[in-house]
Amino acid sequence: MKIANDSAVPVYTISGAEARPLPEWLVQKRKRSLKQDPEFANRVELLQDFEFEEASQCVRVSEDGDWVMSTGTYKPQIHVHNLPQLALSYSRHTTCLNQTFRILSSDYRKSIHLQSDRLIELHTAGGKHYSVRIPRFGRDLIYDRHSAEALIPSVGVNREGLGEVFRLNLEVGRFMKCYELDVGGDDGTAVGAGSLQGGVDAGSVNTGAIAEDSHSLTAFGTSLGTVEFWDPRSRNRVGILSAPADAFEGRSAISALEFNRSGLELASGSSNGLIHLYDLRSPVPLLKKDQGYGYPIQNIIYLNSSTSSRAQLSEPKILTSDKRIIKIWDARNGEHWTSVEPAVDLNHVEWCKDSGMLLTANEGRQQHAFFVPQLGPAPRWCSFLDNIVEEMAEDPNDPNSFGKNSAGEVYDNFKFLTMPQLQQYNLDHLVGTTSLLRPYMHGYFVAQKLYEEARLISNPDLWQEQRDKSIKERIEKERESRIRGNKKVAVKVNRRLAERIQEREDKAERKRAKRILERGGDDDMVDVDAAPAVDDGEVEGEVKEAKPAGGVLNDPRFARLFQDQDFEVDEFSHEFQAINPSTKLPKGLTAVEEEMLDERKGSSDDDKSSDSEAERVHAVRKQPTDQIDKNRISNPSYKKSGHRRQDGPQMVVSSSANNKNKKQGQSRDKTFGSRVSKLNDRRAPTRGGTTTVVGEREISFIPEKKEKRRDGDGSSGQRHDRKKEKDRRSASNNVFRNM
Repeated sequence: MKIANDSAVPVYTISGAEARPLPEWLVQKRKRSLKQDPEFANRVELLQDFEFEEASQCVRVSEDGDWVMSTGTYKPQIHVHNLPQLALSYSRHTTCLNQTFRILSSDYRKSIHLQSDRLIELHTAGGKHYSVRIPRFGRDLIYDRHSAEALIPSVGVNREGLGEVFRLNLEVGRFMKCYELDVGGDDGTAVGAGSLQGGVDAGSVNTGAIAEDSHSLTAFGTSLGTVEFWDPRSRNRVGILSAPADAFEGRSAISALEFNRSGLELASGSSNGLIHLYDLRSPVPLLKKDQGYGYPIQNIIYLNSSTSSRAQLSEPKILTSDKRIIKIWDARNGEHWTSVEPAVDLNHVEWCKDSGMLLTANEGRQQHAFFVPQLGPAPRWCSFLDNIVEEMAEDPNDPNSFGKNSAGEVYDNFKFLTMPQLQQYNLDHLVGTTSLLRPYMHGYFVAQKLYEEARLISNPDLWQEQRDKSIKERIEKERESRIRGNKKVAVKVNRRLAERIQEREDKAERKRAKRILERGGDDDMVDVDAAPAVDDGEVEGEVKEAKPAGGVLNDPRFARLFQDQDFEVDEFSHEFQAINPSTKLPKGLTAVEEEMLDERKGSSDDDKSSDSEAERVHAVRKQPTDQIDKNRISNPSYKKSGHRRQDGPQMVVSSSANNKNKKQGQSRDKTFGSRVSKLNDRRAPTRGGTTTVVGEREISFIPEKKEKRRDGDGSSGQRHDRKKEKDRRSASNNVFRNM
C-alpha cells in the first residue's frame, strides 16, 4: 500500500501500482527476483485476478455490495468477482467490445450490455440470454427501474433532424417510441432526410441521468451543450437547460450528468473539463468548477451516505473524473478536498457506497483500487484495511505512512470512548438510539463535535486546567535543562573506571549548578569568583591550557584508555590491589572458578570486554555444580570435607596405637613414668620400626626381593611361563621377541 497523493487527505493505492503492462515472461522473471524483497512480500492483493490482458472499460458494484462486474479487452471479456471471497467468480468472453453496461438485479445474475457493434445483450448467470440490434450507435446506457426500460442515447438524427434516445421495454420485450431531442443536425447546417447518419460533427445525445430517489425526471445531455428534462410518465419534454457559453469556445457538449439525492440539484460535466452545479429552480449555475486538464468529464458521483443521520453529519462532497485525474471537492463552496492521479488513463470510476473505496477501469493491465480513510470506512468485505491503514499512520518509520507522527488522523472525526467515559460525559443514554455512537470492541466511536460539546458541558473549567497543565510542563522542562541527569557511559573497556570518573564529574557539575542558582543564575559571575589569582611569576604571553569541555571521557588524549583492549586495567592483579587496598573483591573463589575466570578473560572479545570482573565472577558462580569435574581435588565438595589443595602428593602414616589413643580421648597419662612403662609394653614394629622419644617414630621401608617362581609351583590364578610352552602360539605381533 502506497500513498497516491501528498495532500492533507491521504489516498492509499491498494492495487494497480504498476503503471504499464509488462510482457508475461518479464513479469514472471521479475516476480522470481522479488521473492526476497520485503515490500513485495508484504503487498496487499485485494482481489484475485482484478485485471485484464490489455485494458478495462467499465466496472460496477452490485446493489447488495457483494459482487463486482467489470468489462475489458483484449480479448473482449466480462469478469465477475465475489467480494466476500475476494476471488474471481467467473470470466466470460463476448464477440465484440463492450462500451458500457448496467446491473439489473441486486446481485450479478441479470445485466444489460451495450456493445460497440450496436448490439444490446442481456446476460444471466448462465451466459448470454438475448441480443437485439439498435439502428444507430449508442453513446450511453441508462436503466429506469420504475418502468423497466433501458434508455440508449445515440449518435445521429432521424428524418426530422432530431436526435433519438431508444427505449427498450424489458417487461414487454419490444422497443417503445423514442425520445426525440434537438441535437443540431449532423454538420450544423444540413437538417432533414438528406443529412448524413453519423458523419463528422454529427449531433448526438451523449449521456443521461434519472432522479430515482425523488421525482424520477430523466435528463439528457446533448452535443449542443443543452440538458433536456423528460417526464417518463407523460413521455413529454418538461424543460431545457442551456449551459453558459464559453468566451473562447462557445458552448461545449455535455458529457456527464448526475442528480443529487434530493432531486433539486443537478451536476453537469462538459467536454472541455468544466463542471456546473444547478438548482432546477434556476437556470443560473450555483457553482462552476474546472477539472484542470481540459479533457471531457467522464464520471460525476455525489458521495452521499445512504444513512440519513450520517449524511447530516458529513459534509457533502462530489467526485469528478476525466481520463487523467480523480478529484473530490466540497459541493458547497467548491474547495479542493483530495485527488489522485494514476499513471494510466482512466475510463470509468465506481464508488463502493458508504465506504472510502474507489474502483476504476483504466488503460492499464491492472484495475486500480483506491482507499480514502477520511471519506469512509473500508467495505465489510475488506475491513482489514482499516487496521492496516491505522498501523501505517502510527508508524513514523514507515516511508508509506501518512504524515510522520500523525497517529490517529485516520479517525480524526471520531473519538473512542469506553462505557465509563460515556457515563462521565452523560452520553450513555445515546447508546443504541443514534448513529453518533458507533460500537467498536469494548467502547464506542463518538463524533468529534459531540465529544467536544459534552466535555465542555461536563467540565466548564477545562480551559483553566489545560492552561495549568501547560504551565507545569513548561516549568518541568526548564528544571530539566538546569540539572542534568545521569549519563550513560558508552565504553568498551575499563567501565568501572569510566563510571567513577563520570560520577565525579556529575558531582562537580551539581555543585556548580547549585552555586549558579545561589548567585541568581549568572554563569559569568561564578566563573569569575572561582577563577584563581594570576601569579606574578607567570609569563604574560603564555596561555594556560584549558580543560576539555566534555571531561576526561571526551578527551581525545585518553580515548584509547577506554577503547583499546591493551589498556584494560586488571583489578584482580596484585599490583592493583596493592595500590587500592580498599577495593572490594569477591573472596573464597574455588580453583575451578579461578580457572574458568581465566579462560573467560582470555577468550572474551571486544564486545564483552566492557564487563566488569565482578560480573564474570558472578557468572562463574552461577554455573550449575554438575558442570564441575567431581574427580578433581578442587571440587567444592572435596574441600568442604576438610581437604586442602596441595602442589604434590602427601603421605600420611597412621597406626592402630594412635587410633586407640584418639578413641580414648580423655584418658591421658599424667606422669612421665607411666608413659614410659606403657611404651615398653607395646610391641616392636614389624619392619625396621623403632620408637624414640614420646611422640616420634622412625619407620624404614625395606624392599622385598623378587624370587624366581618354580616350575611346579603355580596356582590357577597365575600366568604360566610361555617360554616353556612351545606348542602355544604367541598373540603378540612381534614373534621374534621370545626367540
